[in-house]
Amino acid sequence: MKYTLGIIGGTGKEGSGLGYRWALAGHKVIIGSRQQEKALQAVNELKQKIGDHPVEIAGMTNQDAVRACDIAVITVPFSAHAATLDGLKEELQGKLLIDVCVPLQPPKVTKVQMPPEGSAALQAKAILGPEVQVVDAFQTISFEHLLSGEEIDCDVLVAGGNKESRQIVIGLAQDIGLKAWDAGVIENTVVVEGLTSILIGLNMKYKVHSSGIRITGIE
Repeated sequence: MKYTLGIIGGTGKEGSGLGYRWALAGHKVIIGSRQQEKALQAVNELKQKIGDHPVEIAGMTNQDAVRACDIAVITVPFSAHAATLDGLKEELQGKLLIDVCVPLQPPKVTKVQMPPEGSAALQAKAILGPEVQVVDAFQTISFEHLLSGEEIDCDVLVAGGNKESRQIVIGLAQDIGLKAWDAGVIENTVVVEGLTSILIGLNMKYKVHSSGIRITGIE
């Protein structure tokens, strides 16, 4: 099934990477930004990267992107996470929200530091209420991998929301060539998000850019 995906803060590297992959997979992608001009610039850059491949990509303000989409995706820095969601609370009601944010707190980005709510996804749920299905995903996929256009040798853990919403997100991951796993309820997002700090530490220690995870032992 093809969706219209509204990427909140889609002008950043992670949002652009996901938008690039989903557009190539045949979904309609809306790049959202606080400023429509920035969104349109990001769209032009993505279209130049994609070339002659027919895709549907639009640029809008975050509010308009959420209004127009089937599924919203938030990729803003964690410092802007709560304020951005609070400003979009009305538009997000009844939607599925994929939360890609990680509560990194510079300069100690290799240290797991969760907010009082327990995770970014739990913070989103507290702000948005019960009518929004909040699902964590893609925290372990680097933007370098996404924008490379190459096959990604990494798995994705999908946690939060209900079973139906997790299956939708798993399908979106599979659409861009990733193996995705149902990691359960929203309380488990503390583990999913915490893995990012560990991977950043591994990247630094072993002088690589895009370490990832694999789930083994399942046929």
